[in-house]
Amino acid sequence: MCTALSIKTDALYFGRTLDLDRSYGEEVCVMPRRFPFNFRKMGESSPRFALIGMATVVDGVPLFYDGANEHGLCMAGLNFPANAYYPPPADGKDNVTPFEFIPWILGGCKTVADAKNMINRINLVDIPFSKNLPLSPLHWIITDKSRSIVVEPMKEGLKVYENPTGVMTNNPPFDYHLMNLNNYRRLSVKNGENLFSPALELTNYSGGLGAVGLPGDVSSASRFVRAAFYAKNSVCDGGEPSSVGQFFHILGTVERIRGGCLSDGGKWDTTVYTSCINAEAGRYYYTTYGNRRISCVDMHKTDLNSAEIARFPLILTEQIFYQN
Repeated sequence: MCTALSIKTDALYFGRTLDLDRSYGEEVCVMPRRFPFNFRKMGESSPRFALIGMATVVDGVPLFYDGANEHGLCMAGLNFPANAYYPPPADGKDNVTPFEFIPWILGGCKTVADAKNMINRINLVDIPFSKNLPLSPLHWIITDKSRSIVVEPMKEGLKVYENPTGVMTNNPPFDYHLMNLNNYRRLSVKNGENLFSPALELTNYSGGLGAVGLPGDVSSASRFVRAAFYAKNSVCDGGEPSSVGQFFHILGTVERIRGGCLSDGGKWDTTVYTSCINAEAGRYYYTTYGNRRISCVDMHKTDLNSAEIARFPLILTEQIFYQN
């Protein structure tokens, strides 16, 4: 269960929470232009564009959760259980596995328009990485500085939605989340007038009463509404530190706290990491559940023409600045 977000200040910022009951050894990875990616059905090729993102590296292959390429195109895959459907390979299609989808798009596209053209030819095939690593049921958000889309592989076909919110969570499908926002159209950042009844004298006894009814639980539908409300009402001074800080504050409203949500496996879900990418500068910021201090990896401080992945293990233990 996760939440993805994009906001625009003086640059595009994109990121997500990863909410799980375990970690899979995630690292910030830079996949350079000459890295030989061996696609299961499309053959070996190197990405035209370098990308930075969070990935688990297995047998030298980066399995990306999210990322952005050097042209500022961003993408993330989020859990979509019971809805995601991956068909067998088909003639006349670009047969790409779900774990290859992010490098396929970010390695070859500059914009969402480019991505949509590639998606028109794509078939997300039912080929797992290995016997020990089955496919995850996913849907994806793809964003550039001017627009955002959501891609959902369903039994009836691959669905692509325009995303005016810049937000994505999990089930139900994306069209439900957009419709559900209508239930909250009266929410406001301002205290409103008394619409309950003219026969009752009801007063604004506290600030924030305009947002009474904003859902506070961690279900995917509630997180979508909450993230969209704060993102679309966000006020930021601009500039890198302010924008990054604001981004983490918004995603902080949807984080999982240990002890608040028990998974089906009987373990506690937590926000394993939270990311924020300055898509135009190629800087990947992150925090982890055990380390609230923001860390940063700059893709442009690595060799983007290399053939080797640059890997940066996450800092998992708390870093405290002792002021005296």
